[in-house]
Amino acid sequence: MAATRGIQVSRKKATAASLGDHRAMAAELAKVLAAMPENERIDALNDVRAVLHEVSPLKHHPVDFVRWVSAEMVRANDYNPNAVAPPEMRLLAHSVDANGYTMPIVGHEREDSVFEVVDGFHRRRVGTEIQSIRDTLHGRLPITQIRAERADRMARIAATVEHNRARGEHKVEAMSELVREMYQAGQSDEKIQEELGMDGDEVRRLKQITGLAELFASREFSRAWEPAE
Repeated sequence: MAATRGIQVSRKKATAASLGDHRAMAAELAKVLAAMPENERIDALNDVRAVLHEVSPLKHHPVDFVRWVSAEMVRANDYNPNAVAPPEMRLLAHSVDANGYTMPIVGHEREDSVFEVVDGFHRRRVGTEIQSIRDTLHGRLPITQIRAERADRMARIAATVEHNRARGEHKVEAMSELVREMYQAGQSDEKIQEELGMDGDEVRRLKQITGLAELFASREFSRAWEPAE
């Protein structure tokens, strides 16, 4: 028993010494970074975070790596169906102004190094349009990157809707256009329902709004959408 306790004590001491070494190394790195000009320091911190992210047991979660990207390189997508009323936009601006960014923008990095927004369209607007907030950001926006397996357009559309459904309101016309695009890309009704968190009647109703007869070919309709006599 005494030998076992001795081994445990030795391990604890080794672990403490190892943590002390890591902290000392981090402190030395912090000194080097602190001497850099601000923009260079931000880029260097992004690089350090990227290296640490590679060895993180949590790297499968995008939030494990938040980078500060030039706001000019963050662009809105062309399909976001979420609508936020002016009072909610003012509240979002106040929240970010008072509390800082507590949620990063989720983006997809294109081949031209531009990040296309998957979630955070309005957080992007606040960070680029509100001067008091812009002044604190050094021309940057906080970005996490969507998982690689969710990076194709159909998966990004689904991810945007999944993020949005619990917040704000979707524009019906925009949602119907998304359903049209997913259908024409070969997505089945069942896949669209799964990805957009809808039931069959919702998908059929949004198809109906597009006015495309081919969307209803060989489909059975729910009585819920039959016109009243």
